[in-house]
Amino acid sequence: MRHDDYVTRTSQPAERSMRRDPVVHAAPESRWNGPLGEVALSNFERDGYLSFEGFFSQERMAPFFEELEDMSHDEELLKQDGVIRDPKSGAIRSVFDMHRISTRFAELTRDPRILGMVRQLLGGDVYIHQSRINDKYGFQGAGFDWHSDFETWHAEDGMPRMRAISASIMLTDNNEFNGPLMLIPGSHHQFVPCQGATPDDNWKSSLKAQEAGVPSQKNLQELVNRGGIAAPKGPAGSLLLFECNTLHASNSNMSPWPRSNLFFVYNSVDNALGQPYAADKPRPSFLANRDTPQALEMHDPYSDFRYAKSA
Repeated sequence: MRHDDYVTRTSQPAERSMRRDPVVHAAPESRWNGPLGEVALSNFERDGYLSFEGFFSQERMAPFFEELEDMSHDEELLKQDGVIRDPKSGAIRSVFDMHRISTRFAELTRDPRILGMVRQLLGGDVYIHQSRINDKYGFQGAGFDWHSDFETWHAEDGMPRMRAISASIMLTDNNEFNGPLMLIPGSHHQFVPCQGATPDDNWKSSLKAQEAGVPSQKNLQELVNRGGIAAPKGPAGSLLLFECNTLHASNSNMSPWPRSNLFFVYNSVDNALGQPYAADKPRPSFLANRDTPQALEMHDPYSDFRYAKSA
């Protein structure tokens, strides 16, 4: 029986524990081999995220909306399991596997500036574990409950260690009114186990409204009392990098303005998935890439690619 440092989905409440993996994985002699300086690395270690307002120009983001419009009318695509509808309105909530659907999005995952930072933080080559776009239409976009991505990926996908980073790119302005992502700074330093067994095919309901894998209110209260809540905001083109164990959530969109964010999850090639730690079977590949990890190579960020239905 394999050893598990991060036991979760237990029948009885379990105590939080300190993480047993580094936050910045680069070896001391190569820690500075990348674009991030001492202040940024220290902030990431302390808070579990880095925010870059206006990282891309809004003009750079504009063409992606043309592709998204094309996708919204692609009847075959809309029938796929990787397209998740809002539980209340029926509008598109998430589209997964974006890097396989769209060559433009695929090339964005290999942007040299993002990839350079991620490689530095994760200490080597990376591959795409998951990609998605999350949409919240005005007046109707539902929120996402508090959770640690790593807790889900460990329990349901078999990700062994905390060695992954999410990159969130704002395709629309994110403000205090349209449901921006909220994070608990410093929460990544502790693993918060969740109570309750993983239901069969949990992903079919959890992508619409998460129940399994949600921390207790007691744990959330204590962690928020210690670290507060941050909600990085900014114009379209802003970038947020956050550590896989950072607790995060978002409110519903009560404004008339849509909120659309693109997410790429970078996982270390040395952190390949095994069998789930707390589920009977792995989730589908559009949620968790189980192919043999292939290191991403940097790409010219200004190449012109279009949505390819056949991709």
